[in-house]
Amino acid sequence: MAGGQSRRWSVLPRLLAQAPPRVLIVVGGALAILGLLIVSKPLTSLVVLGVYVGISAIASGLIEIVSRHRTPAWWTRLFAIVWIVLGLLILIWLGRSLNALPTVLAVLLLFGGLASLGDALTRKQAGERVRLSWRVLSATWGVAQLVFGFLSLTWPDVTVLVVAVVFGLRTAVFGASMFLRGLRLLVRRHDRGAVGVDAGGGARRPRRWIADAGRYGLVVVLVAVMAVGGFLNSWLQAGAPVIDAFYDPPAALPIGHGQLIRSDAYGGQIPSGATVSRILYTTTDSYGVPEAASALVIVPDTAAAHALPIVLWNHGTTGVARGCAPSLRDDAATGWAIPALGQAIAHDWIVVAPDYAGQGAPGVFPYLIGEGEARSALDAVLAAQRLPHVWASDDVVVWGHSQGGHAALWSSAIARRYAPSLQVLGTAALAPAGDPLALARDMTAGYASVELTILTSWVLVPYSETYPDVRILDYVSPGARAIVREMAQRCPTEPGVLVSVAAALGVSDDTPLYIGDLTGGAMGARLAQNTAIAKWPTPLLIAWGARDDVIPRSQQVAYVKRLCARGNSVEWTEIPAYGHQDILQPPSPFLPKLVDWTGGLFAHRAAPVSDCT
Repeated sequence: MAGGQSRRWSVLPRLLAQAPPRVLIVVGGALAILGLLIVSKPLTSLVVLGVYVGISAIASGLIEIVSRHRTPAWWTRLFAIVWIVLGLLILIWLGRSLNALPTVLAVLLLFGGLASLGDALTRKQAGERVRLSWRVLSATWGVAQLVFGFLSLTWPDVTVLVVAVVFGLRTAVFGASMFLRGLRLLVRRHDRGAVGVDAGGGARRPRRWIADAGRYGLVVVLVAVMAVGGFLNSWLQAGAPVIDAFYDPPAALPIGHGQLIRSDAYGGQIPSGATVSRILYTTTDSYGVPEAASALVIVPDTAAAHALPIVLWNHGTTGVARGCAPSLRDDAATGWAIPALGQAIAHDWIVVAPDYAGQGAPGVFPYLIGEGEARSALDAVLAAQRLPHVWASDDVVVWGHSQGGHAALWSSAIARRYAPSLQVLGTAALAPAGDPLALARDMTAGYASVELTILTSWVLVPYSETYPDVRILDYVSPGARAIVREMAQRCPTEPGVLVSVAAALGVSDDTPLYIGDLTGGAMGARLAQNTAIAKWPTPLLIAWGARDDVIPRSQQVAYVKRLCARGNSVEWTEIPAYGHQDILQPPSPFLPKLVDWTGGLFAHRAAPVSDCT
């Protein structure tokens, strides 16, 4: 930064201003290499970055306190002490502070911004008046630091990467310039008194209007950068899902699972011939701890003289954060989100579509955690039966896709134990993630793409928050826990996921975000524990697309063989030329089969013929 601001907050230039040429060459070369290391390998060099930031903060605070160019004000001493304390904390608590580094850097930016504003308002120089251009630049620089400090607190997962690049580039440029300056002085063999004199012997005193123009130019650049940053932040924040007060459970939950807490009209698209309500109800997690969950209930507009059967629909992967709940979306009750919804309504079937615990309502989302998914789903049916003016029978057929296929299989597997009042007649799993361990092995064996990096965080974070033996630090690079946790807080449908993509792209191939074997140790054991393998008392219908690029065909074939080996009644269908998502959307040829199979179960026709024989 120009003028006194650069001398104040850049410690090394002041310490090395009068150093011999050889010292400049050695130190400059080392700094240039250090800067390139930080830029090229931001995660590998987090320790270096932490040491760099800690020492710089301490040195800046000390120089400010002992500076002789003026008498420091009380607030200047306060900021200097804060810088020293933060620097010491970074160095002393370095192992853990790496994960807090984004927050520390944001705080340093905030304090630096306040100090710059104070300088702009109060600073005086002996013998001459501080120029207006310097005050404007110092004030603008202070505001910029405050703005980016607040943005850093908003997006901590990319803060450490961006700051690493900024620190790295700044260090590399400064080191290279110092190296070249040392070489030039050494070649010319100038003595100490020649420093600051040009080749003709005249003192270098640029005209003041040139300095003023440069400062105002920097002001324009800073204002433009702040404007762009503010716009991007507003755009990303505006696209985030809004969780209204409906999803906040009461302090004291009703006793028992499957109890209806409240209901409300759904504000999204309403399918023809039906009424859609959203409900908040009680459930339990994998360990039986009470919590709240949300769901949609789609009831046909019919004057039927009998209780209506229920289709329990388990949705696929939408993220693991609260804002990723399907019931928050406008299109959650359409045929593109729920397969064959129009036909289900036409057949007078009630459709219950749970969000699962942790989506919508607060809690830990049980992503690929079978017991937690199943309890959330079954309790949604029990709560839907308690809605006024809804006449629902106990007959249930369970549907699910992808992660929801996993949830559907687990729901029917534990129904007799957990919700014995329900009569689960069968389970249809579309492209199910039935074997999480096999899926994890297959996915981690290939290239660590951005999609896989984000998806891994969606599995690892809920597992680490559910199972005490799965420790996130055993599988995440040092200092990257903030990145992984922030990835798990974003949904694929919101613009903020671009921040997660940027963070994933900021991790180089030779510095992976994840370490160790994600399919081994406690994590591997828990993935195996959640494989949907049991002896189901009712028929299973498994379907997948031949061109599924998420869960390979080979996995589905192997999974069906395991189901048959357990003595299950399994009917399976492979849809040619269809992929992972389009198998459940119009005009998938599987949908008529799904409706006919379900209708046969509700009519109590003869059990479907198993393909296992």
